[in-house]
Amino acid sequence: MLRRTRPWLALLLLAPALTLLSDRPAAAADPVRKPVLVTSKRIWDKGAYNSFTDLTRYRDQWFCCFREGISHAGDDGKVRVLRSTDGLAWESAALIAEDGVDLRDPKFSLKPDGQLMIVAGGSVWNQETTPPLLKTKQPRVMFSTDGRTWTPPAKVMEEGQWLWRIDWFQGRAYGISYPYLRAQHPDPAVAAAAEADGPVPTGPYPWKAQLVTSTDGLKWDLVTHLDVPGRPNEATVRMQPDGEMIALVRRERGTTFGYIGTSRPPYHEWQWHTTEHRLGGPNFIVLPDHSLIAAGRSYRKPFSTVIASMDRQHYDIALTIPSGGSDTGYPGMVWHENELWVSYYSSHEDSTGKPPDNRHVALPAAIYIARIRLE
Repeated sequence: MLRRTRPWLALLLLAPALTLLSDRPAAAADPVRKPVLVTSKRIWDKGAYNSFTDLTRYRDQWFCCFREGISHAGDDGKVRVLRSTDGLAWESAALIAEDGVDLRDPKFSLKPDGQLMIVAGGSVWNQETTPPLLKTKQPRVMFSTDGRTWTPPAKVMEEGQWLWRIDWFQGRAYGISYPYLRAQHPDPAVAAAAEADGPVPTGPYPWKAQLVTSTDGLKWDLVTHLDVPGRPNEATVRMQPDGEMIALVRRERGTTFGYIGTSRPPYHEWQWHTTEHRLGGPNFIVLPDHSLIAAGRSYRKPFSTVIASMDRQHYDIALTIPSGGSDTGYPGMVWHENELWVSYYSSHEDSTGKPPDNRHVALPAAIYIARIRLE
């Protein structure tokens, strides 16, 4: 026989439990579906050092772009563009270079007029120092109507900025650009907090990351400065169909844990949440059901490229794909025919599939494509 509990007594009995629940950190994101690796294949290793990838579908073909250089940094890297009709056999479609400039971190986007666009960093190194030291940097953009012939790299924005990835929505491109400068403020305590885990003083400080926008990919306008502490840098923004903007941002100081931000038009006010992961080359896409899935480099040793479940407050590693060695990550992501296609680079094996003899041996980085099914 069930006995009725007096309401006030029930609340009294539940109070300790409610207190415990309220003191707990927010629950991790529950992955709607579990990512399962279908296949991973090396598609390019002809460069001395192949890294920093992106992936797209354009005119019913696959295109993968990445930096091809001598080492991770310090030399004049070029942008290699690969093409494939089936995702299995790949061929070089273009090699984009600029004399005396290291073209880095190329990222695809599709303009409203149908042109394929690449935004990349343009770094100039002092080759007389050992190792080479960065002299200056400025974003570059390139355009194509077929993925093979590209306009020469054109400088955009101001010198010292780095526009990392963009997304288009209702005729406008949006992206986060960063100067990677130490936080400064008349009050040293305020500067120290902004350089670590916050808070960040309000106002248009030149060391802050910026949300910028453009209608043509060439002229960029400031939307707002972003109050993200800890030297924010590499960032991906994506748009939901209703206009909500979501950002995933790498941080290099303080805990170094990445930030997830959300905003709505006109994108001046942001809500930020700290993840529990340091991010490298952070990327994510919006799936057809409007849920999110992310990928990037994991710094939890050994380094690896991972797939992560993601929502507006959480980033949780769900799958490690074949990767590692001394350098890996920087994925491109495409949802195609109910599978997630991911480009990335890794140095975990040689061209025969053999791992290094020991952890002190650094192998050249190669480009891979992974296909992932969500169950």
